[in-house]
Amino acid sequence: MDSVYRALADIVGEDYVSEQTEELFTYSKDLGTSEPRWPEYVAAPKTADEVSRIVEMANEQKLAVVPLGGGMSLAGLALALRGGITLDLKRMDQILELNEQGRYMVVEAGVSHGKVTSYLHKNAPHLMHSEPGAPPAATIGGNLAIHGQGDLAHPYGFNSDMINGLEVVLPTGEICRMGSCALGNQWYTLRPLPDLSLFMGWSGCTGIITKVSLRLFPCKKIQEQDVFVVENENLVPEILFKLTHVGMAEDLVVVSQEIPPPFNRLHYILINLAGDSREELEFKRQLIFDQNLAKYIQEGTGGIGAAGQDIERPVVSKTSDWRKGGGFEYVGAIVPVGFYPEGFRLGVEISARHEIPYTVLGRVVGCGHSMMFSWTYAFNRADNDTVSHARQALHETDERVLEMGGTLWKPAVFGQKLVMDRMDANTREMMKKVKTLLDPNGIMNPGNWEVA
Repeated sequence: MDSVYRALADIVGEDYVSEQTEELFTYSKDLGTSEPRWPEYVAAPKTADEVSRIVEMANEQKLAVVPLGGGMSLAGLALALRGGITLDLKRMDQILELNEQGRYMVVEAGVSHGKVTSYLHKNAPHLMHSEPGAPPAATIGGNLAIHGQGDLAHPYGFNSDMINGLEVVLPTGEICRMGSCALGNQWYTLRPLPDLSLFMGWSGCTGIITKVSLRLFPCKKIQEQDVFVVENENLVPEILFKLTHVGMAEDLVVVSQEIPPPFNRLHYILINLAGDSREELEFKRQLIFDQNLAKYIQEGTGGIGAAGQDIERPVVSKTSDWRKGGGFEYVGAIVPVGFYPEGFRLGVEISARHEIPYTVLGRVVGCGHSMMFSWTYAFNRADNDTVSHARQALHETDERVLEMGGTLWKPAVFGQKLVMDRMDANTREMMKKVKTLLDPNGIMNPGNWEVA
């Protein structure tokens, strides 16, 4: 046994470290189109102290450290691009505190969104958190590391806007806290202390998130979804503007996809409504339809696709077209809501060229301040040609989005380089200084967000 393996075993225990080929293989791939990249070791720490000791050892050995949450990013962001140690954080899955009156809970970063939802259903059914459209195994820390967004994005913004505090292991091993928790107080706010938010959106390049204070929000007794359908994509931005002005919806998502056939060339606006009584729900529904959507029904340009459907969380990930062999990856972008028609046409064009049924989706973020737009490309894992087509489509979409004025969300390395090539030179230099200051040995998830 080599010295690194022995050191890892001493920190996390023999059962939670491996250098065996068959186990490293599991960590060499994610669910997207990225080529396999093998770590040399995988370790699963249980505490922030264990994470700290591993990072300190990795600095001494000049070994890369790649933090892994649920592995749901699809973009290769948690693959060991430079070998080293993959740090599987899913054992750090404790819910540490629930403060109902303060509407927050403190969790370890490896807790899954599904576990948080289940815990709240059982212990505080009147509260909820913003759940992403990913599978329930997606972790809290992983979602924050990519600026994730969820089904409360319309009123409250990105999930990274909905936290009160962080505990982070720095790239040199120190454990650091941000927010009121840094003063030894409760985990109730990040403000008004100096802004030290250097860890969200970096995909683990500046530190490893180990604890989070999540903001919670009222969970109404009745939650339903209405669906409004239009054929003309140019109508979508003005309809969303009207819906956000009323402010009655909890989530607004637009979907169009070639499969199944009823979706093809139609735009389904999913409107999530919630209320503590049937009267409250119907009041909101009446405001939305009578004051905003009735015009389109009367003109014959829109129609009601469904009303009063029970909501099943999560739903966004189910909009993807799964081929035989089950694989898909998507380009995500944060764009103005008015981008939707052009984004839809882009998805249809690129998908047709690569013989992939198109799937596009937009979610309103922050009362219409922006939209998360995604272009999904399905492939058969057993067919290299379809994988290659999907990868080419992803790269073309990255390039076109930036040409059209969009901002790539959780980009893979290819997209990261495109972003940094276009970035203001002083901003890029500041990123380099921050990374160098925090990570002098360059061990944290190297290969991602590397500034030349």
